[in-house]
Amino acid sequence: MGYKTGVDKRQLSFFPASLDEYVPEEHICRVINAFTEQLDIAALGYKYAECKRTGCSPYDPRMMLNLYIYGYLHRVRSSRRLRDEARRNVEVMWLMDGLTPDDKTICNFRKDNAQALRGTFLEFVRMSRMMGLYGEEVAAVDGTKFRADNSLKNQWNETVVNNELGRIEDKISRYLAALEEGDREEEGRKEPTAEELKAALGRLKERKALFEERKTQVAQEGGISTVDPDARLMRNGGDGRSMDVGYNVQTVVDSKYHMIVEFKVTNSSNDFGKLHEMTEKAKEVLEVTELTALADKGYYAGADIAACEGNGVTCLVAKKQAGGTVKTEGFSNSKFIYNREKDVYVCPCGKEMGYKCTTKKNRGVPYRRYVNYEACRTCPRKAECTKRDYREIWRLPYHDVLDIVDERTQKNKALYRQRQEIVEHVFGTVKAVWGYKQYLCRTMPKVTAETSLAYLAYNMRRVINIFAEAQVKPLFG
Repeated sequence: MGYKTGVDKRQLSFFPASLDEYVPEEHICRVINAFTEQLDIAALGYKYAECKRTGCSPYDPRMMLNLYIYGYLHRVRSSRRLRDEARRNVEVMWLMDGLTPDDKTICNFRKDNAQALRGTFLEFVRMSRMMGLYGEEVAAVDGTKFRADNSLKNQWNETVVNNELGRIEDKISRYLAALEEGDREEEGRKEPTAEELKAALGRLKERKALFEERKTQVAQEGGISTVDPDARLMRNGGDGRSMDVGYNVQTVVDSKYHMIVEFKVTNSSNDFGKLHEMTEKAKEVLEVTELTALADKGYYAGADIAACEGNGVTCLVAKKQAGGTVKTEGFSNSKFIYNREKDVYVCPCGKEMGYKCTTKKNRGVPYRRYVNYEACRTCPRKAECTKRDYREIWRLPYHDVLDIVDERTQKNKALYRQRQEIVEHVFGTVKAVWGYKQYLCRTMPKVTAETSLAYLAYNMRRVINIFAEAQVKPLFG
């Protein structure tokens, strides 16, 4: 039995007469092309949306957008690889009408149209809403970390800068001492001449001036990245690396089909205080006045949650465990029950702690203080409760709202548990399945453009899969 045989390379054959015959009617390329054809590229702000009468003819932004969407859908992001696809991939040839831009032109398109690409993502969300793919009632909010194009060795904090300055100053001192001693022999090797030492000393002083400037920047910003100035050092959970330089992408995902509603690229290392901003963005995109938001304990910020509740957002947020100088779990702050009618706290031993005064703390926030000096003095379990002479409880001005949110979250555990299913589906697909764990571009605007393309590709893939299951063709396809 012989091997399977193919077609003789020298045999003549009749290929289809047009590129269109290579692309099936239900192919994803036709969906991409139909979407970009109906975009108002001038309104979105694409460069070269209008051609000038003189000069070299530019590429149509729609063609370049076709190339990038196809690339991100097929895990090809590099401008050089996209260039190669345009020359050898029949599907890309169909999308590009046979055009073959060079890698620099492809790279510049993403760089020059960062804001327009974000607008294109939002335009796709709008079209998907018209098709009823967004529930517009429940959304999950979370942040995920993407590594920046900046290694750890090019990230500087106070400790690193001070160590480098100490090393430079020590070397300068040794060079100055060598200049005073003059030329000498040691172990059969001639030391550098005075001119060489002076040149090295000049270079060290320049380096010292550079690090003095970095020290000032570090003191102002908490850390600097010398390759990507907008990136910051942060903990990159779930990727096997404790700390890395990257960005934190805040993402809002609708619960109906796990479609992305809105996002924002930040260089903040945590999610604290971001809930109100992201829910307001989501409400604006979805054109609704009320929304139920699901978020993890990283978003548990009193003022932020109170702002959400006051603006039509129903929050379900996991409560963050409060710290404090307690010895046993039985005397944590959560065990002190607030009686709203009497305006007192009841401690685990049954004693009432009354309101004492209001003190401004943490940038002027008024805290109400509750204590019971007499009960603490005579309490036999005081050592389990506090190391001080008495225990005090501080109540935030928006604690009533937090109590309502905590009670609501406890009563709706089944709904809250959907948070992971909703938002982690996006992160799992984009990062784990597609492999988009690190940015190729640098600085916030270009990174936002990359995120727009990745999230647009995700939403488009979701739409195609949803309609494929329903055996219905998308409205723009």
